[in-house]
Amino acid sequence: MGASNAQDREHALDRLLLVREIEEFLYYEAELLDTRRYEEWLTLLTEDIRYWMPIARNVEYGQQAEHEYTRELHDVSWIDEGKHTLSQRVGQISTGIHWAEEPLSRTSHMVSNVDLIAVKGDEVTVKCRFLVYRNRQETETDFFVGKREDTLRKVDGQWKIARRNIMLDQNVLLAKNLTILF
Repeated sequence: MGASNAQDREHALDRLLLVREIEEFLYYEAELLDTRRYEEWLTLLTEDIRYWMPIARNVEYGQQAEHEYTRELHDVSWIDEGKHTLSQRVGQISTGIHWAEEPLSRTSHMVSNVDLIAVKGDEVTVKCRFLVYRNRQETETDFFVGKREDTLRKVDGQWKIARRNIMLDQNVLLAKNLTILF
């Protein structure tokens, strides 16, 4: 019985350390975005990343699970990008003449409720909550609130984002654009 308890404690400690490592990764990513270090942020993405944000819909009670968000590969979405298009977006912002980001947005990314869902080989699935505050010009202020599900993969000993599903709680966006990264 003592060996089993020791193994359980060791497993719990390993899981706790992994969750903490993932949290540090997500906080580091938020810092890169908030300090506009977009080129560095791109290095956190796998080459085969899928970066997807469906559109939330108001549906009748009982229909939420099946119809609340648009379906991947079937319906329109706010964002559906890979590494190439994300790199193009970063390149466009970095020119200094991107109409929707001149002047640049000031952002604060807050990440919380980090929950390790699955560990499969060199990949982990993590859910979290986020709040992104954005301010532009003198009076443009936006709040984006929602949930994320990320698949992170160890590549050469470093965590990288292989998939990001971004589920905004808003179904109508009052922001003038969606140029920021989540």
